[in-house]
Amino acid sequence: MSVELLTPEGMFQPVPYHHVSVATGARQVHVAGQIARDGDAGPVASGDLAGQVVQALRNTARGLAGAGADFSDVVRLRFFAVDWTPDKAGEFMAGIEKAADELAIPRPFPPLSLIGVDYLFEPDVLVEVEAYAVLD
Repeated sequence: MSVELLTPEGMFQPVPYHHVSVATGARQVHVAGQIARDGDAGPVASGDLAGQVVQALRNTARGLAGAGADFSDVVRLRFFAVDWTPDKAGEFMAGIEKAADELAIPRPFPPLSLIGVDYLFEPDVLVEVEAYAVLD
């Protein structure tokens, strides 16, 4: 299996992620929306967007590992953030950077989207992340 991450000439730059991923392999891994909860479903980093991003990505890494994958196999990340405004970008990216260092997430990052939402399934949840990976 291989994942090729690229940003073709003429696409918007600079961004901290690639715009395109091309993957070969037959086994797909879809990690459902992960949030800032510990293994006992207890909240982690209440009220802290950066901290919740880190914990959600830690949980995503656990999901990937359970399927025999890691972030080098990821072809797309999708984030949902509650009450998103552009002034939250610094805190959001701080969480991503911390998690990237801790979890060996490739940089530039795989293609990703950030979608602002009114709320997620519980009032203390500020962010949710989904991951899509391809394996042989």
